[in-house]
Amino acid sequence: MRKIDALLSEYGESHRNSLNKTIHWICVPLIFFSIVCLLWSIPAGPLNNMFTGTAAAFANWATLLLLITLVYYLVLSPALFVGMLLFSVLCLMGAWQLEQANIAPLWAIALVIFVVAWIGQFYGHKVEGKKPSFLKDVQFLLIGPAWLMHFIFRKLGIGY
Repeated sequence: MRKIDALLSEYGESHRNSLNKTIHWICVPLIFFSIVCLLWSIPAGPLNNMFTGTAAAFANWATLLLLITLVYYLVLSPALFVGMLLFSVLCLMGAWQLEQANIAPLWAIALVIFVVAWIGQFYGHKVEGKKPSFLKDVQFLLIGPAWLMHFIFRKLGIGY
C-alpha cells in the first residue's frame, strides 16, 4: 500500500460521522486559508525586496511555506500535489484580495476564521467521538486537506 493511501485511510478512521465530515469540508479549507493569511501577515522584509510590483506582494512567508508544504504533497502523490497547488494559489490570491480590500487587518480576519474553524473541528470530533488525528501525528494537519482533495479527485475520476 502506498504511503498516501495508508495516511488517507488512517485519517478517514476518525472521520466517519456525516456531520463531522460536513464540518471538515467547511473548516479544513478555512483553517488552511487562515494559516496562509496569518503567514502572509508576517513582515517578509528581505523577501519583499527581491521583487517589484505585484510579485513583491507574493514574496512572503505564506508563499515560502506553501512551497515547502507542496514538496511534501509532491512526494506523497503528484496528482494530489497538483490539486493542492491549485488550492494554495487560490488561498494566496484570496489573502492578497483580502489585504487589498482593507476591511480590517488581514491577521485579525485570519485569526477569527482560524479560531471559529477550530471550534467547528473540535465540535465535529466531539460528535464523532474520536480525537482529531493530528493529536496522534502532526503530519495529519497536512493530510486533512489532501483527504478532502482525494474525494474531489475520485468524483472527477482522477487517480491520485
